[in-house]
Amino acid sequence: MTRAQPTTLVIDRRGTASLRSRAVSAGVRRLLQPRLARYASAPLDETALRRAAAIDRMAARGRPPRGTHCRRIRFDGFAAEWVHGPGVGRDRSRVILYLHGGGWICCGLNTHRRMVAHFSAAAGVPALSVDYRMVPQVRFEQEVDDCVTAYRWLLEDRGVPPGNIVIMGDSAGGYLTFATALRARDEGLPQPAALAALSPMLDMDLTAKLAHANVDLDPSAPGPLLERLVEGILGHLDPADPKVSPVRADLAGLPPTLLTAGSTELLYCDSEVMARRLAEAGVPVTLQVWDRQLHVFQMFGSFLPESRAAIAELGAFVRRAFAGSLRDADALGVADAAAGTDREAG
Repeated sequence: MTRAQPTTLVIDRRGTASLRSRAVSAGVRRLLQPRLARYASAPLDETALRRAAAIDRMAARGRPPRGTHCRRIRFDGFAAEWVHGPGVGRDRSRVILYLHGGGWICCGLNTHRRMVAHFSAAAGVPALSVDYRMVPQVRFEQEVDDCVTAYRWLLEDRGVPPGNIVIMGDSAGGYLTFATALRARDEGLPQPAALAALSPMLDMDLTAKLAHANVDLDPSAPGPLLERLVEGILGHLDPADPKVSPVRADLAGLPPTLLTAGSTELLYCDSEVMARRLAEAGVPVTLQVWDRQLHVFQMFGSFLPESRAAIAELGAFVRRAFAGSLRDADALGVADAAAGTDREAG
């Protein structure tokens, strides 16, 4: 593959954290951190995986925003769901392919329906949310298979042009966003219009993350839990393998990308490194850094001013992707210099 010329990396810094978001972070530190520490001290055995799988079933009681319309569809071995957020019509010629987070072992359509509906409404297009099979139903490295199947289905069965698809995901789903695009490229499928990854984990080697200053700043203190998770689901793989850690892969040919992360979350460094690697590979990329925000803070919807703003900007990014205006790296920037945007050479 011909090496592309480096492009500009746009770093869009968002601050300062609102009083409400700081209060939420304090609550997470006080209430959630001890619970995560207990989970980290327990083995990732069949009982733990069964409890993790129950999270999505319990979330079924939740309700998406008023005016949301959903329709479940079946694939061979897994499911997905069309999510039309409030105000989004029936047209499915432009689509967000959404890949949920949950540490590769939990969450699903129910836990993410509300957030996906917000993204759909902000972008003005429906989302196909994929309920891909997870550990222990499949091995870690096989989870991407269902995501690629859903992407291929949109292209070949639904006839959606690749320029009318944006692949988006949070956390583990952010990992799968890149894994899906890389697998699609390697299998000769066309690339989507753009990628958007929210607080993704992209380097399965934890060395850099556990040495980062954010290990003491992240309110949820997830370091020990990540160690337990990686040990439990990747024990048979080499974390340094580019097929296991997308941040180490050949990224040439990927479409314009938006990465978002909180400045103090432990996974921030993955987005930082990936943004630089994408720019070096000639991929137009923006890294949005939100001051002191929690991991995947967009889940708070309208409750936090930062989550409202981030959802709106993800929607605007999708709209620009469909308009074909993201190939120039500067076009990805959504803030001007007065708002704290840096532009760094790739």
